[in-house]
Amino acid sequence: MRCKIAVLEEAFTGHFTDHHGFLLAKMLARVDALDADIAELDTAIDQMVAPFASAVERIDEIPGLGPVAAAVVIAEIGLEMSRFPTAGHLASWAGLAPGVKESAGKKLGRGTTSHGNRYLARVLGEAAVSVGRTDTFLGERYRRIARRRGKKKAIVAVARSILVIIWHLLSNPEARYTDLGSDFYNKRIDPERRKRTHVHQLEALGYKVTVEPAA
Repeated sequence: MRCKIAVLEEAFTGHFTDHHGFLLAKMLARVDALDADIAELDTAIDQMVAPFASAVERIDEIPGLGPVAAAVVIAEIGLEMSRFPTAGHLASWAGLAPGVKESAGKKLGRGTTSHGNRYLARVLGEAAVSVGRTDTFLGERYRRIARRRGKKKAIVAVARSILVIIWHLLSNPEARYTDLGSDFYNKRIDPERRKRTHVHQLEALGYKVTVEPAA
């Protein structure tokens, strides 16, 4: 609205009374008070996470996450990953592990585990949506899944991927996040899939196929 101040002044001229000014001052005072509270909370959070600055910094390198989200993750799961033997155990604890519901031999559908840490799931879900707009490996993963299975499943899948990455980073203090790139699927997975397709087609025609990389 900064670029429209002159237009706003013209529109309010003759229509903005002392009563409006009184109410607006109260609203601005409320905003200032909230900003002060937020700044105070940010300072307190910075002091609390100071001992974990290295872990926060490394988690912050994951696309979609920021310092605040990284602090939330550490607050919920801690730094000691030995209590989660594998990344899958952590994902299950967080409620982000795929599950199959079955009754009387009939599968009722796939979803996430019914229980989990809702605070952690929320921040990872927000990170998944955010990373879906980036030109990164996780962003491309989100878009590929969303096209095939919908945005909700993409959010859960990418949130789980982010949590798996976090587990590896916290399990190895020397590890750093490295983005595989948004073209990873095209360079690595799609060629392999095309190779298998061509091999199956030739085998269907009665040929025995042996594939060797070119020199």
